[in-house]
Amino acid sequence: MTLKLNQVRLRNLEILISEAGSAAKLARAAGTNSSYLSQVRNQLPTKKGTPRSIGDELAEKLEKAMEKPQGWMDTPHTEKSGQAEEHNAHAGPDLRSLHPLISWVQAGNWYEISESFVPAYGAELLPCPVRCSPESFVLRVRGSSMEPKFHEGDLIFVDPSVIPDHGKFVVVRLEQSNEATFKQLIIEEGKQYLKALNPDWPNRIIEVDEEATICGVIVFKGEVV
Repeated sequence: MTLKLNQVRLRNLEILISEAGSAAKLARAAGTNSSYLSQVRNQLPTKKGTPRSIGDELAEKLEKAMEKPQGWMDTPHTEKSGQAEEHNAHAGPDLRSLHPLISWVQAGNWYEISESFVPAYGAELLPCPVRCSPESFVLRVRGSSMEPKFHEGDLIFVDPSVIPDHGKFVVVRLEQSNEATFKQLIIEEGKQYLKALNPDWPNRIIEVDEEATICGVIVFKGEVV
């Protein structure tokens, strides 16, 4: 896909989100994952390092969901002024939204289960004190690998839509594990590494292979007192 076509599709995606009311509503209508739409909107990199794009299959699903003619996603369109004003008025996540406290196994599979995830009866739902996307989730820190900054029992809010830049703290599922872990992301000379903050932790720095999945970036930490 050419860069120009990808940019056209990205702009049209914003129009469809505005018409649908939210990215989550558009994703449900198109039968796709809202977390993936967030990754596309924020141009998060794939395992190969290239920005995620709207492929032909997804473009067709979006067109059908919003009753657009075939090829609509590939043609530049101008958002109606009324829609644009409404979209601008509601830009950004809802700070009053609640986010589920999930297990580390669920975090490792969040891309697959987030769209259909329903918190169990009595499950903890927590408000994020900072701006974060509706797809965000909460984890309880285990172990001491990230001390002294993070301690066992602390609550971390994880946002899948935030770009995982150098130095960010990320939740990652490694190939050999069915659950996630979290470390500091180090990017050097085109390679990615995970770093434990605890100076006494064995193998503090490991290289991230292509099979690793970055599930989200930590945007807030709540300490246990």
